[in-house]
This record gives sequence, C-alpha cells and structure tokens, in this order.
Amino acid sequence: MSDTRSKPRHRRRRTVLLAGAPLAVAAAAALAYGGGFLGADGADSASAATAADAATAAAWADDTADGFASVDAQGQDGTYGGRGGETVTVKTLADLEKYATASKPYVIVVAGEIKMDPVGKEIKVASDKTIVGAGTAGHIVGGGFFLGTGVHNVIIRNLTIRDSYQGTWNDKDHDFDAIQMDGAHHVWIDHNDLRRMADGLIDVRKDSTDITVSWNKLSNDNKAFGIGWTENVVTDITIHHNWIRETEQRNPSTDNAAHAHLYNNYLQDDAGTDITSSYGNYSRGKTKMVLENSYFQGVNNPVIKDDTATLVQRGSVFSGTSGRNESGGTAFTPSDFYAYTLDKAADVPGLLKSGVGPRSSIGTASATAETKAAASTLTVAADGSAQYKTVQAAVDAVPANNTARVDIKVAPGTYRGTVTVPANKPHVTIVGTGSSRKSTVLVEGHAAGTKKPDGSTYGTSGSATVTVLAADTQLRNLSVSNDYDESKDTSIAAQAVALRTSADKVFLDSVITSGDQDTLLLDGAGKRVYMKDSYVVGNVDFIFGGATAVIDQSVITLKKRWDGTSAGYVMAPSTAAGKKGLLVNRTTISGDVSADSFHLGRNWHAGGDASLDPQATVRNSTLGAAIKAKPWTDMGGFSWKDDRFAEYKNTGDGAGSASADRPQLSDAQAAQQEVADWLGDWTPTAS
Repeated sequence: MSDTRSKPRHRRRRTVLLAGAPLAVAAAAALAYGGGFLGADGADSASAATAADAATAAAWADDTADGFASVDAQGQDGTYGGRGGETVTVKTLADLEKYATASKPYVIVVAGEIKMDPVGKEIKVASDKTIVGAGTAGHIVGGGFFLGTGVHNVIIRNLTIRDSYQGTWNDKDHDFDAIQMDGAHHVWIDHNDLRRMADGLIDVRKDSTDITVSWNKLSNDNKAFGIGWTENVVTDITIHHNWIRETEQRNPSTDNAAHAHLYNNYLQDDAGTDITSSYGNYSRGKTKMVLENSYFQGVNNPVIKDDTATLVQRGSVFSGTSGRNESGGTAFTPSDFYAYTLDKAADVPGLLKSGVGPRSSIGTASATAETKAAASTLTVAADGSAQYKTVQAAVDAVPANNTARVDIKVAPGTYRGTVTVPANKPHVTIVGTGSSRKSTVLVEGHAAGTKKPDGSTYGTSGSATVTVLAADTQLRNLSVSNDYDESKDTSIAAQAVALRTSADKVFLDSVITSGDQDTLLLDGAGKRVYMKDSYVVGNVDFIFGGATAVIDQSVITLKKRWDGTSAGYVMAPSTAAGKKGLLVNRTTISGDVSADSFHLGRNWHAGGDASLDPQATVRNSTLGAAIKAKPWTDMGGFSWKDDRFAEYKNTGDGAGSASADRPQLSDAQAAQQEVADWLGDWTPTAS
C-alpha cells in the first residue's frame, strides 16, 4: 500500500502538556482525600459530578494531547477524550465497564483499585472517553483496555495498570495486555505506570495511528511496547518521555510505521536482574523513525534497524550499552507535523525518574519542571561541585515542618558518615543520580558495642548508618551499608544496622542495604514501609523490627558469617498484637552459603514482652537450597508456633509442603495477606 501520510498536515494551535510539567488531576486528587465527585453518601458506585466539581475538572478534562495525537486527520480534530461529556467516578469493575463502553462521551475517574474478572479481561473502550486515575489511587489489576477498529479520541492517563502476569516472562499462552489497540486512532496514553502483564504493556496494532505515548513508566515485563502487525505503512506515532526499564524486548519494536518519532525516552537495563534486554529501539519493515535525545543505560543492542527501514538518530546518550547501534537513510521532519521541545539527553534519567507515572497533585499549565525543581531540589557531591558535600548537610538544610517534597540528589560516590532524617522533616527523597544503585553508597561502620567518644556505646538502633524518623521519606537508587568487621573484635555486641526506619510511609525504591547482623531495622508498631526492586544482604536477624513492612519483587541475599560458617536467620519480627508484621512477596531468597543452613525467621519478643505477636509471611517467592526444611524457630524462650508465621506458594529448592513445622496459608487466608492489606490507603509512588 502506498504511503499517503508523508506530507505535513494542517495543525491547529492547542494547549499541550509541557515537558516535565504534567497537569496532574486536581479533582481526581481530591477524591483520594475524601473530596471531589463521590456522592454525599460515599457510595462506591459511579456518581455524576456536581457543577462545581466539573469546573474544577476542567483544568485537566480540557487538556489535549501533543505529538501525532494532536494532529487533525481522519475527521478528528486532535485528541481531547471525553471533554464535554459527563464526569463520573468509578470504584467497581461494573461501573468502569459501563461507562468505558458507552456510546456517549465520558470523563471517567478511577478512584481506587479495580480487579479484572476474569484475570486478563480487557475492557472494550468506546470512542470519546477520558479514563483517568484519582491521584495515585487508580489501579487496574489483572487486566487492561482494548481499543478496536474505528475507536478514536481516547485518553488514558494517571493510572497504574498491573499484574496479569501468569508466571512465565515469555508467555505464549496469554494475550493479556495493559493497553491494546487494533485499528484505533487519536489515542493519548499519558502518565501511567504499566507493569507485570502476561504479554505486552502496550500494543499499537493493525493500522492504529495518530497516537502519542508520553510520561509513562513501563517496567518488569517481557514485552514493553509493540507497534505494527500489518503490511500497510500507515501508523503515525509519537513516543516521548517514557521510562522503560527491566523489559526484554519491544522497547519499542516499530514495524511498518509511516512516521515514528521517539524522543527523550529513558531505556534502562540493570545487570543481575531476572530480565535482560534483547534490544532497545527497533525500526522494522518500512518504518521511518526519528530518534532524538534519549538515554540508553545498560541496554543490549540499543538501536537497531532492518535493511528496509530508515532510522535517523541524533543527540542520544549511551551508557554501558553493547551490541548494535545503527542508523541510516532519511526519514522525516517531526516539526512539520507538530511543535515540540527537546530536553537535554543527559537530564533525561533524573527528569523521568521524578516525572513519569501517576501524579498525586495538581501542577499548573505554565510551570515547567525546571521551575518547580528550583525550589525543591538540593544537590550533594563529595567533590564539592554541588550545593553540599554530605547528605546530612543537605538534610539539615530542609526547612523544619516542610509541607512540600524536597529532593536531595546525591552524585555518584562513597559518602562515609551517618545520616538522620529527623521526624520534623517529612516528604524528603534522597536519590542517587548515578547509573545504578551501586553508584551512590552511604556507609558507616558502627556496631552496637562500639564506643562513642564519650565512652558509651551506640546500641543496636544507634548503630544505623541511615536513620529515617520522618514520615513520607523515600530512598531511591542508592546503597546503604554498615561495613563493621566482626572479626576485629569478637568481644563486643556485633549488631550493626545499615538502615533503620521508624516512620510511616517510608518508600525504599531500588535500594541495596547490606551488612551482617541486623542489617535492616524496621521499627514502629504499625508504621508502614514498602521496599521494592531492592536488595537486602546479611546473615543474622538481618530484617527485623515491629513495623508493618513489605519487601516486594526484591532479592534477599544470604551471607556467610565472619568466620566463614553458614548459619543464620533472615527475619526477626517483633510485631505488636493486632498489627501486621513483615510480608515478603515475589522475592528471591538465596546466597552463596551451605544448603539447609538458614531459617526464614524467628520470633523476637523484644525485651521479653509476652504481649507481642510476631508475624512474618513469605509468599510467591523463590527460596534457595539454604533455607531449612523447618524454616521457623524459637527465640528468647517463646515458641514461634504461638505467633504468626506462614508461607504461600513459594518455589525453589528451599520450598516445602505444608506441615506442622511449615504452615501454609489457604487461598482464602492468602487473599487477606496481600500487599494492599499491608499498605491500606497508601499507594507508594516515586516522587
């Protein structure tokens, strides 16, 4: 078929989302905190917005797409979704499907977690719809959306769509996508978090065109983003400011696209993870691709093309990549179709890590990322090239009782010394700016029995390298270590904490915590901690405390003791009665230690307190051969069988069947011990 889309088309002036400054959803954010569109009775069913609510919603409901989704074509004047239609709020699958499939235009606000039934269900969205999450609360779990032939003018924004994964990364049996298009046009996919689906995260298929995909996080999946499935050269697509990480293929794969414009995307593949990239951006068939100012980190074959395709690339950064990096031919000039502004490629990782995915609060259309960052970012570099030379100095500079988030960006390097985030400095993010979590290391070497200058000892909690006492603290993309060497003095108490938390809503994202005994102290009854995509290294009680804590999609590494022996305990919960304790979910527990040498945990009744009710659940995880056949054991004269210890559907050489020594949850019990049950109304989001 001949290419009829090669000439520039008429463009209208329209309001677009500025780079780095999303119009986060004001009215939707209100929903998450009790205001907004819900009826006076607080019912879970959909309800129409009041006139005042509709006026508030106009700030985002009237927003229109940029890129190819903004052009006038096929009788459609850009992409504006359900603008002009009724605004409704949904919290059930029935209501979401009712309004998404309706023939009338709707602005549909998803105000909670909606589970697809059956798993893999894809709601068939009709034309003229805006589907948007309420703050960060809108989750679609176990399925997604399908846009069929002729469906047009659809906006999907500010949602998390996740977890239809069926246990096999390269899944050939389940076509469960987050968003699939077959012959749709004028679609804008913006500021979503898409992960762990059974097939692809986004499929743009069968002559779908006039598509923009922007400011999304696509992660932890075999196939990220496929474009094509047709011999026709029709598709026009813009892909910008997306963070694609830990995906093997289709990053994206672009087949027979008339015009594919990719810019300011961040492709990341960390070494040592379950998923290894096969390739990055791929121009296939007769595609014409323009690739600008993107950042490729650790990706194999970062840019490839077929002999029949064209690919023009300029301005990108390649860090730790290997294999094919190709270009060739002439393509097109994107500015002939729409206006756009490029960010510097070197700035892309930091810009996207803080800017992609669902947003919890409203910005303004005129505020750029740089303007917002100027008042809320502090920088640290050990060589003196930043505002501060130590992390603690930057923390000290945060105003007491601050109400807005402050990002402390720490340059790669090793920073020796302790760091404390005090309770009166909430909403602080400490983030390493290096290429991996190993690049930025916070380290100290105090043990519980180490003497202070005044002659007293640090004690266990005081030995921590990093102490978090402030609510809503985030640590991201860095390592926290306690390198105390037990062999140097075996006469003193050897507990040596790397990281201690004693605050609610602490988010540990892509962090390594390493030590020997008592590495990670999660303090505070009922105080919530969420760790994901992280590593914890140690040997004795190295994940312990009374917090309500989740370790999700991570690696727990078992380490030999200072004398070379293999023996230890992974967890020592000290949970208060009536509170939730430690939950390990979808995590690998293994290490270079002897088989049958480590307990999963023991019950810590701190101070001999019989009223405590320690809890640890390990579920859907992979257990190495080091885990004992009787994984739980007693501590301090208290029987673990009187407390709460269980497993559910674990695999690996260290897993085992149900017995009196190895309690297993029933399916019904497991349904009450999921991540959402631990976190409650909190949805951790990188910010």
